[in-house]
Amino acid sequence: MKRRVFYSFHYNNDVFRVQQIRQMGVISGDAPVSVNDWETVKRGGDRAIRNWIDENMKYKDCVVVLIGSETSKREWVLYEINKAWREKRGLLGIYIHNLKDSNSRTCAKGDNPFDCVYTDDGYRLSNFIKCYDPYSEDAYGEIYRNLSTWVETAIAEKNYRP
Repeated sequence: MKRRVFYSFHYNNDVFRVQQIRQMGVISGDAPVSVNDWETVKRGGDRAIRNWIDENMKYKDCVVVLIGSETSKREWVLYEINKAWREKRGLLGIYIHNLKDSNSRTCAKGDNPFDCVYTDDGYRLSNFIKCYDPYSEDAYGEIYRNLSTWVETAIAEKNYRP
């Protein structure tokens, strides 16, 4: 059985890289939202965005944060991380800076977004959540070979978090 995941990422910067991961077919990810649909949601304001996230995260086994150069600065990514943590969903990060964009370029490695979210006790989530950094020239292949294992590990470890 393929796990159902919610992908969290910075849409404008990383959608092309994210589509590569979604198309691997290793796990059942949320259906990609088109640019037009996302613009419609954004026009509805914060409440509409929050409702869209809440609805699309329902029934997901795990939240996979795909970390590009600016992901850690994105308000809604941080909301999604916080929500996944509170709801005790599997949670992990994957750096995607070594995947190529539509112009065959990679990007700078971004900061760990789990450093920006805290537990109720004041600990950074980066103390508890694993981030994987496929740094090889075959970052795509490394993600393809390991994604399902990383997701299963995150789901198994959710019960051992504070």
